[in-house]
Amino acid sequence: MIAGLARDAKREAEAANERRVLVCAGDRDRGIDAAYTAIEAVADERDDERGGASTAVVSTREGFRFEEHRPRNADELLGGTREVVVLDCHERFVPNALGRCVGAVDGGGLLILLTPTLDDWPGIRDRFDDSLAVLPYGIGDVTGRFRERFVETLRAHPGIGIVSLDADGPEGDVLDRDGLTGEAAVAEGPGAGAEPSLGARARPEPGPGPTVPPNATFPAAAYEACRTADQARAVRAFESLASPGNAVVVEADRGRGKSSAAGLAAGALALAGADVLVTAPAVRNAAEVFARAGELVGADDGEGDGAAASGTPRVETRSGGRVRYLPPAEAAELPGDPDVAIVDEAAALPVRLLEGFLDERVAVAFCTTVHGYEGAGRGFAIRFRERLLDSPLAVRDVRLDEPIRYARNDPVEAWASRALLLDARPAVDEAVAGTGVDDATYRTLAPDDLLADEALLGEAFGLLVAAHYRTEPNDLARLLDAPNLSARALVAEGRVVAVALLAREGGLAAETRRAMYEGERVRGNMVPDVLTSQLRDEAAAEPRGVRTVRIATHHALRDAGFGSRLLEEIHAEFDEADGEGNGVDYFSVGYGATPRLLRFWRRAGYRTVHLSTSRNDASGEHSAIMLRPATEAGRDLLSRHAVAFRDRERDGLSDAHRDVDPDVVAGALRACPAPVPVDLTEVEWRSVVGASFGPGMYDSAPGAFRDLAMAALVEDAPALGAREERLLVRKVLQGRPWESVADELGYVSTAACMRALGDAYEPLVERYGTDFALDERERFISD
Repeated sequence: MIAGLARDAKREAEAANERRVLVCAGDRDRGIDAAYTAIEAVADERDDERGGASTAVVSTREGFRFEEHRPRNADELLGGTREVVVLDCHERFVPNALGRCVGAVDGGGLLILLTPTLDDWPGIRDRFDDSLAVLPYGIGDVTGRFRERFVETLRAHPGIGIVSLDADGPEGDVLDRDGLTGEAAVAEGPGAGAEPSLGARARPEPGPGPTVPPNATFPAAAYEACRTADQARAVRAFESLASPGNAVVVEADRGRGKSSAAGLAAGALALAGADVLVTAPAVRNAAEVFARAGELVGADDGEGDGAAASGTPRVETRSGGRVRYLPPAEAAELPGDPDVAIVDEAAALPVRLLEGFLDERVAVAFCTTVHGYEGAGRGFAIRFRERLLDSPLAVRDVRLDEPIRYARNDPVEAWASRALLLDARPAVDEAVAGTGVDDATYRTLAPDDLLADEALLGEAFGLLVAAHYRTEPNDLARLLDAPNLSARALVAEGRVVAVALLAREGGLAAETRRAMYEGERVRGNMVPDVLTSQLRDEAAAEPRGVRTVRIATHHALRDAGFGSRLLEEIHAEFDEADGEGNGVDYFSVGYGATPRLLRFWRRAGYRTVHLSTSRNDASGEHSAIMLRPATEAGRDLLSRHAVAFRDRERDGLSDAHRDVDPDVVAGALRACPAPVPVDLTEVEWRSVVGASFGPGMYDSAPGAFRDLAMAALVEDAPALGAREERLLVRKVLQGRPWESVADELGYVSTAACMRALGDAYEPLVERYGTDFALDERERFISD
């Protein structure tokens, strides 16, 4: 049965240029045997018809061209395709790994899933479930809703065959469904081995192929390497990158060839002598770009090289051109003054980081997946688009719709999109237009309610995808199954207009707290972990907290108060214990700090206790942690960590935080509730007053100036404007050279910058000055 079903599924897939799925459900050892039976059947047929098998699978057994990939390393499958992929779902079923395996199957290919018995699978707990059982919860608290929904999609979607395996042998196997979709199916039933008749599901006629455009400036080989006319149009658009000040935006669903088009363009530009800088969320995301660039350069120039000796991708040409890779945070600085920058998977990077590429001295391309299994926050489409159009760059848009590797109506693509919610999106703008913040109702999004209402689940998860650049299929499983997570929403007229994902943290036993303090990591307790292990507070994990993991408002209703209203409702719900232990001591949040977000969370009552010393590699931001106390225990926690933060920053701003954005520094300090004591000596006051009102110099008492700057920023002194705040941060707190501060802040000279610093301290002398300081001031302002 297995052999015949695999042959029939593969024939139909090849005839229609689609993919098929074969589920072998039951005992794991029998599943492995069944998978190899299927592989052998497919390989034998390819040997007969084409003179050699080209099957590659995920497995460990010898005898074919095998590649073993564990679930956590399934991203190794990216950048290439396989005819057959086997995913063993028994020990650790990881949604992200499933998405990557689906993406690795070529048109005409077969995905084989080895699963427990489908009826039993939702109730089985595996190693992935163990990762969801964060303390103080155990694996018994993890539910199986994600797999319950997943099994339903397997049984409902076309193109998916299911065999229930008998542990005693293939004679007892039961065919639940053959998964064949149309007239290409074998008339005599699975396993009959008859030749498929091509009818309604036959391979569609290909559309117009790519051609070399007239007057093309790229080599003809770049266009001849394209697979579709869509791809050739994208390469043509990339020709504009030969001149600085141009931007190209390429959007496509996965599998449309956007990265290949970018690689062909990068190679062509390098052949012309250009320095092409490529970045992506991770180096593996750029593999296809470098593969295509290397092939084009090697064919035309003889110097193509896909990787440098260091292992970092690199292509060099005889003309002196090159294609090089840098991580996003580093690439955004445009080091080495590249001629062209190509940002692949741009939607997976935060808007603030993407802004670094909006430089009219370079040409830039942003390539982005519209719906993908690696997380594709729509911040690019929703927010960055506005900034791109406001930039000095001339923008050209390209959309790729034609799949490269399989037919447009591939049933496996539709199944994966639904099973993993790859196409989840918020309600359409028209459905929420005109909604006022008071029109919305606060509600708990219970996992069972989400499971029962596909529209509710899609809109809620779609908002989370839209809000965050790293929301991915694993997060869908967490939303439905993780015991420490819960969701809250504002709903208007049945539409989700705002949503928050919350995590329970803290409340840990003394033994666990001691282990954390001594270096043991505890999953799912991000804020207690940082406060305990990094900031050395062994008692930090005792109070109970609720952390906002994600919060999102429908983009059509942004800046209308929905996010603030949602937080207010959450605070009111959890502020007091209800007799069932649901009360919390504090609320918290951790995020990539930007001035706008710092203002938002400060207005919501959150206060800064930590700013990371390093930037997140993907976001390029320093992460802030903020607390909002709800009980005396929460207030004690905030108090001691706010004081510690204040004291760290006084010295750390000229060290580990020397390069932090001055607006981020000012925002973080403004949200610190620990006042800064000002206790200057008379000598120090003479220096400060002299520099402010007389001929004195800042360099005579930098510590005194630092204390006053810290006090003013923490207190949010109204006398200081935004430019003056940046001046205090850059020069006084971060200790930057006068020349660089004057240049960055737009002063005509260092002398003008020095005078401006003195002027900025005049109101601080008025605000914090002792009687001695005020008398000293009179010496300079009296007639």
